[in-house]
Amino acid sequence: MSLLGIDVGTSGCKAAAFSEDGRQLGSAYREYATIHQQPGWAELDSRAVLDAVWETVAEVAAETARDPITALCVSTMGEAMTPVSADRVVLDHCILSSDPRGGEHAEALAEQIGQEALYEINPNLLGPNYSLPKLLWLRENRPELYNRADKFLLWGDLVAFMLGCDPVTSFSHANRTLLFDIRRQVWSDRLLDWSGIDRRKLPVPVASGTVAGQVGAAAAKRLGLPKGVTVVVGGHDQCCNALGAGISRPGRAVCGIGTFQCIVPVYDHIPPAATMLARGLNVEHHVLDGLYVSFLYNQAGSLVRWFRDTFASADRKPFGEDEDVYDVLTAEMPAEPTRLLVLPYFEVTGAPHFVADASGVIAGLRTGTTRGEILKAVMESTTFYFVESVRALREIGIDTSEFIATGGGAKSDAWLQIQADILGTPFTRLTRTECGIAGAAMLAGMATGVYTSSDEAVERFVARERTFQPSPSRHETYRARYQLYRQLYPRLADFLPKL
Repeated sequence: MSLLGIDVGTSGCKAAAFSEDGRQLGSAYREYATIHQQPGWAELDSRAVLDAVWETVAEVAAETARDPITALCVSTMGEAMTPVSADRVVLDHCILSSDPRGGEHAEALAEQIGQEALYEINPNLLGPNYSLPKLLWLRENRPELYNRADKFLLWGDLVAFMLGCDPVTSFSHANRTLLFDIRRQVWSDRLLDWSGIDRRKLPVPVASGTVAGQVGAAAAKRLGLPKGVTVVVGGHDQCCNALGAGISRPGRAVCGIGTFQCIVPVYDHIPPAATMLARGLNVEHHVLDGLYVSFLYNQAGSLVRWFRDTFASADRKPFGEDEDVYDVLTAEMPAEPTRLLVLPYFEVTGAPHFVADASGVIAGLRTGTTRGEILKAVMESTTFYFVESVRALREIGIDTSEFIATGGGAKSDAWLQIQADILGTPFTRLTRTECGIAGAAMLAGMATGVYTSSDEAVERFVARERTFQPSPSRHETYRARYQLYRQLYPRLADFLPKL
């Protein structure tokens, strides 16, 4: 028997099957493009993404025929909702969190209910990136689509729904909508009344690890899955990532480096609102009962991917050939800190700032500047963004003496060394860096009795590979560079909206 984890991200999806002892038995990956119908807009073709998901699942199912899959669970991005009909037809694209549409509704929520009052119900930092502003934009600008939709489903909900389960969502995903009451663990009456969103258009919130049902017979046949595969409710990708990295106790943090870089500290309670708001920290459910997390995030892998596609398209080789384009590019990066500064505000920034009216900047270019320097500066800037936030975590008692690094970016020795040098903290890479998908498989096993506890699942799945220690000399250089970096946006804040 085996456990299937599925991970649906902003730029690609992956499926992987694992044995009971945590060995990966097979995996598949597909990439898809973001659609920009207008400048600043960002969507995914939900039908195309689902096709990609089904391709990965079918490929892994074929690879594991001798170890048939008995349960599956899904880890996905947050916020983006897809409109669907009652008979399981996708009606349109999903709008991504980086899309600024609906920002005026976030501003209205701040004025009419207020950040502090909202935080007591739904402890998030107001911005345009959540689901609610997008739903209100759709209701105003595409009323025919809004009215025709039976449900708006987040990605974990959508995959399970299309496999034949009832429309349910995890507590962690529900929190990303701005409509969830974190303490009562239901949709908030006050926020639904304020917004006018019909509760019947939303899935039912349930705890991660809840059994949602079984894969339907038609879907199982189409995907090559055995009959009766259990579908387990997963969670927000960063929460699954924390479990997959072994962060199952309060007081520690994981650093996921994917399309976004996200630092995730874990708590065993909901911290006081004043403490968290002062430091720009949100709160939502972990995928483990009784635990909560915060997110500090911004663009990361998306900027490196932009760099790759813009500056190194000629270096890309066909999939499956030995030398990866990233190996070529990182070999060109200088050993020491660069002279450049990059403002990583290419899209709406993440927590704690949520700057929507800026753009990316590369400062310090000269005719002798190499693309290796620019790439390293991009990696440096994505780390500079978190310097103040890491200090804030220390102030509230989170152990930042080490970060467990996960995600595609954790495969890069160069990037992990940059992170360690800038933050002055060791970064440890695990033997498995794709921890979100592992966390989903662990949840599937916990829900179906394969593991008696999260500790047992962690023991089976998690092992360390290498720790990157900070260089004292480079750390001092970066401290001086950071003082320049932190001046970049304030000096350009009035100018960048004009672009």
